[in-house]
Amino acid sequence: MGETIAKNKKAYFDYFLEEKFEAGLVLKGSEIKGIRAGRVNLKDSFIRFVQGEAFLFNAHIGRLETTHHFYGHEERGSRKLLLHKKQIVKMVKAVEKDGYTVVPLELYFNDRNIVKIQIAIAKGKQLHDKRNDLKEKDMKRDMERSIKDY
Repeated sequence: MGETIAKNKKAYFDYFLEEKFEAGLVLKGSEIKGIRAGRVNLKDSFIRFVQGEAFLFNAHIGRLETTHHFYGHEERGSRKLLLHKKQIVKMVKAVEKDGYTVVPLELYFNDRNIVKIQIAIAKGKQLHDKRNDLKEKDMKRDMERSIKDY
C-alpha cells in the first residue's frame, strides 16, 4: 500500500473485520483533484451491490474552488468499484447468507499513483464488544505510560 489519503476509523471500532480486499474506483477528473487535495471523508460511507456490481455510497469527496461547475461532481454521489467477479460473488454471498456487511476502510494511492480503496467483509459489534475494546485500549495506554515513566 502507498500513501494513505483517508481512513475510516469508525469501521474499525464498529465492526469485526473478516477479510480485506483492494478495489479500484471509477472517478472523474474533478474527483481526483479533490482527492489529491485531501478533501475526502469515508466516515458514513457504505458499499451496496446493484445488479452484480459494487458501488460506494455516501463517501464525501469535496470540490475545489478552481473546478468549473460544469465539470464538477456530486460530492456524496455513488461511485462504482472495480473488483473481480469472484470477489463480488464472495461478498454478495456473505452479505446475503451470514448477515455480514461490506465496509470501506481506507482510500490510498498505490505505488503507480492510482487511487485504490481497501474494503472488508465485516460483522457488526455489540455494545459490550465495543466496551471491551475501549477497556483494552485504556489498559494498554496505562501500561505504556508506566513503562515510559519507569
